[in-house]
Amino acid sequence: MEKDLFDGFKSICKDWGVDLKMLSPLQLAYIGDAVYELFIRTFLIGKKNISVNELHKEAIEYVNAKAQADITHYLEDKLTEEEWQMVKRGRNAKSGSAPKNANLLDYRYATGFETLIGFLYLNGKYERILEIFGMIINENGCE
Repeated sequence: MEKDLFDGFKSICKDWGVDLKMLSPLQLAYIGDAVYELFIRTFLIGKKNISVNELHKEAIEYVNAKAQADITHYLEDKLTEEEWQMVKRGRNAKSGSAPKNANLLDYRYATGFETLIGFLYLNGKYERILEIFGMIINENGCE
């Protein structure tokens, strides 16, 4: 059933004329940010029986630039060459704005991570996304 939902999103991109190869790294990061945050929220709500306010505070521990930069460094030797190229494209993209609550290097690596997740998601590589999420959860001792 979940694959049908993901396939539906992929067909929406085609139906609306979205050429995935023409998306900028920042557009991929925009989608990747949402996919990653949804995963973290879903994970936390399944593991914790706490208030929404507490869930939000815990989610921030995973979705901030420093945490995502650390995840990117952890994953570096676990990614394919194509995946690492997507991270680098996102990392090197010029956003036109300065990070508010992070240092610039962490912000860029976080953008690279989000670009990777957006790229995988829009290309229908859902099993790979789940593998990466599994590595993240295992690394953080959250099983």
